[in-house]
Parts: sequence; C-alpha cells; structure tokens
Amino acid sequence: TVGACLATEAAANAIRGRSQSSLLDGSAAVTGMILAFSLPPGLPAFMAVVGGVVAIALGKAVFGGLGQNLFNPAMVGRAFLMACFPVAMTTWTTPAPLATVDAVTQATPLAAMKFGSGVVPAVKAMFIGTVGGCVGESSALLAIVGGLYLIVRGTASWRQPVGMLAGAALFAWLAHWASPETFKPMSLHLTGGALMFGAFFIVTDPVGCPLTPWGRLLFGLGAGLLVMVIRSFGGYPEGVMFAVLMMSALTPLLERWTMPTPYGGKVVRN
Repeated sequence: TVGACLATEAAANAIRGRSQSSLLDGSAAVTGMILAFSLPPGLPAFMAVVGGVVAIALGKAVFGGLGQNLFNPAMVGRAFLMACFPVAMTTWTTPAPLATVDAVTQATPLAAMKFGSGVVPAVKAMFIGTVGGCVGESSALLAIVGGLYLIVRGTASWRQPVGMLAGAALFAWLAHWASPETFKPMSLHLTGGALMFGAFFIVTDPVGCPLTPWGRLLFGLGAGLLVMVIRSFGGYPEGVMFAVLMMSALTPLLERWTMPTPYGGKVVRN
C-alpha cells in the first residue's frame, strides 16, 4: 500500500507538471500505512495495491493534492476495496500462537456480536489483541498507546478522539441500558472493531476534519454516534469507515457553524 501510494503520487505530480517534493512530506506514505492497518491481514497483495492507487488518485489527487481533499484518502481506498472485493475484505484470520505457522479463519468480534457467527471474545482478549480483525484494529491497547503518543507529541489533536469515544460510549451505554437483550455492553463496543484505531489515527487527520476547536470536537462526536448507529441498526457490523466519510462531507458546515467571533466583533461588510 505504501509503495502504491508513493507511485501514484509521483504519477499525479508528473501529469500535472509538478515537482516530486510531495513524496518527501510523508503524506502519501502515511496514507499507505493507515490503509494497510485498515485491511485484513490475508488480503491479496494486488488488492492492497489497487487500494493504494485509488486512495491517492481519487481521494487526494483529483482534489488538487495535499490540503485540498475533502475525504480521508485511506478511507476512500478502503471503501473502493469494500465495494469491489467484499468477500476478501471480510475474510479474517485469528492471530496464531508463535509456535505454529497457520492461522485459522475466524469471525471478528463485531460480526459475532451482530450475526451470532461465533462466540464473542472477552473484553480482555479484544483489548490485548488476540482476536481476528484488520491489522490495526485487533488490539485496542496498542491503538491507545500509539494514539496517546501522537497527542503528547502534538501531532494529533485530543478533541476528535475524545469526541468520538464519548459519542460511541454514550450511545452504547444508553442502548444497553434500554435493552440489554438487544444491545451489547459498552465495553465490548469500545474494545472491539476499529473504534480505537479510528479515534486516534483516522479522525485525527488534519485535512479531513474542521480547523476550529469546537468543530473538531463535534466532528469526533458525530463520528462516534454514527459508528454506533451503523453497528446497531445497519447491515454491516463495523461503521468507522462510513462514519468518517460522512462526517468529512459535513466538515465545511461544521467549520462555518463553529467559527469563532473575531476580536472586536463580527466584521460588517457593505
């Protein structure tokens, strides 16, 4: 995915007659890494390459390059793969013990929760990462550690993760309280699926989210609520990708609604 993203970035620069300096800013490589972590570990290599090409070409280059794209490029690439290769994108393997070579096919915890296609793992297993899923979503612990590192370094804002986790936790708690037989506990939703990975590594994308502080908090809150709506009432057990894409479409409105008043009051134009 990283190689495909870099190659597509270079091709887009050449077509537009631009320099290849954007290959060194890390944006294409980060897109490739985020896309890789959002894919099943057994996905065929050519599909991963297709995802990388689409992520840069349709998620970034067509908008004019870095800073001008509306949607998260990695999620655009993943959505394309989900539409074209649904079986491969929903075929999972459980992490195998180090002493063995082969891994066995296993439903993800969210699929087991939604469709009853297996035993729902314990919260501890999902928190540590001894469950099936995408490369970056199986261990909530590692997602938290990596995300906190980004926040402490100032690379990512704390507002989107706090908003997303708060929105998802509130929805899950209320739903389980209202109907424990229908909705799973909040702890399973917070540790299962790509929620932790999305909260720290996807919604924190500075390009696809609002620039205003309140806008970023609302962006994360909306994403968390949409994740839970999709998980609870949609036909797909996971909802992070769709939630982020939908909230990105609302970014211009969120920025307009949360734009702070300039010092001295609003400027009146004649």
